Amino acid sequence: MSGGSIRRRLALGLAVLTASGMLSLASPATAEAASTASQLSACSGRKARTLTFSTGVVHIYRRSGYVCAVTVPKRPGARQWMSVSVRARGSRPVVDEGRFSKRAGPVTVHTGRRQVWIKGAVGRGSVSSGWIRC
Repeated sequence: MSGGSIRRRLALGLAVLTASGMLSLASPATAEAASTASQLSACSGRKARTLTFSTGVVHIYRRSGYVCAVTVPKRPGARQWMSVSVRARGSRPVVDEGRFSKRAGPVTVHTGRRQVWIKGAVGRGSVSSGWIRC
């Protein structure tokens, strides 16, 4: 190998290391934004409604006769009791509940054109939609 090709390879290696170092500095904010986006996009489809309450939010999505819901706390991080429930009229509710740090759900139910009843809770706060059409 000639001296010129060694210098070119060293320069390329240095450029790659510099770029990866810059990316690692930017990654904490990027990771947090990606985490928040993944919490909200746990359901596919278009956003139909948002139910807010004192300790969290229930995001409701609709796609091809299905309704999907996710409960997200206003203060994520610590494990706390959360639940989300979707019930199509004439059917039993589908529930996800437990101690979670980021979200409860997603819960998906085939509704066709039926009304749904959606409930969500984080800690002591909760919301109940009543019968709604999404």
